[in-house]
Amino acid sequence: MANTYSQIYIHIVFAVKGRQNLISNNWKDELYKYITGITTNENQKLIAINGMPDHLHILIGLKPDKSLSDLVRSIKANSSRFINEKKWINGKFEWQTGFGAFSYNHSQLTNVIRYIQNQEEHHKKRTFKEEYVDFLKAFDIDYNNLYLFDDV
Repeated sequence: MANTYSQIYIHIVFAVKGRQNLISNNWKDELYKYITGITTNENQKLIAINGMPDHLHILIGLKPDKSLSDLVRSIKANSSRFINEKKWINGKFEWQTGFGAFSYNHSQLTNVIRYIQNQEEHHKKRTFKEEYVDFLKAFDIDYNNLYLFDDV
């Protein structure tokens, strides 16, 4: 889109189905590189990625010609297929349905990047569910606890 200028930063969060601890330290870096490639191929900019065995955090610069839902669908579908083709887990790997998306302005990026990079430290103090609910509350997003997670 000629003459279109934007600055849209989105922090995306999504979990492994059932919040199972399936993302191994042995292959998470390869997964993150693959997700970076997916994002780049979608003509978007991945700024930071990290997570825990049961969930991921991705900070992207989103261009206005791309639907956020379509981008996340592509990331989740292609990365789960990649994990399954690599046979990194016993059984079938799946991401949980849905995702969280939180917007930030440029002046907040350093803090968001630091937060994503320090996931291991954050999760010594609180669970993923506590972290996720804190995000929803901080961004004043209405949610229903009954539908917050697909519990197995």
